[in-house]
Amino acid sequence: MSYNNIVKWPVFLKDIFISSLGGYGGPEAHYGVFSDQLVEKKKYLTEEELAELIALTGILPGPSSTQTIIAIGYKTGGPVLAFLTFLVWALPVLIIMTFLSFIYVILSTLKINSDILRYISPMAVGFMASAAWRIGRKTTTGILPLIIFLTAAIITFFIRTAWIYPLVLVLGGIISLVYSKEDKSWNRIHLTPPWKYLISFVVIALISAALAIITKNTLAHLFESFYRYGYLVIGGGQVVIPLMLSDLTEVHNYMTTQEFLAGYGLVQGLPGPMFSFSAYAGGMAARGSTVVFQILGALAGGIGIFLPGILLIYFVYPVWEQLKKINIIKLSIKGITSSASGLILASTAVLLAKNGFDYDTLAVTVITTALLLSKKVSAPIIVLLAIAAGFIPV
Repeated sequence: MSYNNIVKWPVFLKDIFISSLGGYGGPEAHYGVFSDQLVEKKKYLTEEELAELIALTGILPGPSSTQTIIAIGYKTGGPVLAFLTFLVWALPVLIIMTFLSFIYVILSTLKINSDILRYISPMAVGFMASAAWRIGRKTTTGILPLIIFLTAAIITFFIRTAWIYPLVLVLGGIISLVYSKEDKSWNRIHLTPPWKYLISFVVIALISAALAIITKNTLAHLFESFYRYGYLVIGGGQVVIPLMLSDLTEVHNYMTTQEFLAGYGLVQGLPGPMFSFSAYAGGMAARGSTVVFQILGALAGGIGIFLPGILLIYFVYPVWEQLKKINIIKLSIKGITSSASGLILASTAVLLAKNGFDYDTLAVTVITTALLLSKKVSAPIIVLLAIAAGFIPV
């Protein structure tokens, strides 16, 4: 497949870093940042292409927004740039969460006022609202796409379970295909799947599971656990947290529920992928020995949980670009992208309701949305403004 050889990698990676600075609030909010920085401002891809990637990663195991931004890097410069994209996107917050695994006792004794971050969540809703508008108007050109868009939004607003998202995406594609009046013939294409990534994914899963069974090594058990979290969960960090909570605090007793929730609360105030919480959890699980061992525990958690999703998107994305050339797949994509847009709209509505309808939170959401749609203020500036607003007494 061809890549964009015009794009300078340092410039692209700088834009990825800017996206990471505004990446609060989970995958749906991340898509809003991607739409603003990587689509509207820098034109690395179109809104339609972003919607396709959101739909693709929505049916894959692993961290959806991380897989999406890796795919953007792959599209722009191939597998090497895709890996560098992941590092710029995730490494800063992974390092921070590793550090935070050492200072739980200090944090528990300090009276840190988290109220200064109270406007981050409504700001993230503004990012989501702007993305829902931009992507929605591009993917709902017609009555049928509009119906799929609204139906997906309504269903996922009322049913918030992990299985509903891939189901809605697949049904959107089927409906689009069935009711399309265009040519539904199969056309031959030459597929060249990069099997090495899928084989690596399976081999690592089997070896880590075997090591966890035959050895009592804590690091081996941690890597196996977090690798398993990475391939069992479809969606973002919010989806994997309940599984991790039960396994780490009840089954293995690596930490208390309060310690777990303390780390989860800390990651809410940091930009970047929520899967970075795994570095904190891995470090906490490996404490009690040496500093080096605790850092290795954080590495086992961070690498373990991201690796399955990285290997899967490396395998699927090149094939996806080839599959899109088949007529039937093209017709299905129209419905899938309409469904993906509906998911973003539903998530916007859900988080808007969770934030409440106080005048100040609503004002932050509306102002954020307006600034993004006006294209006059960049994402990092909006984040700084939201944090600064938190210092204003109410």
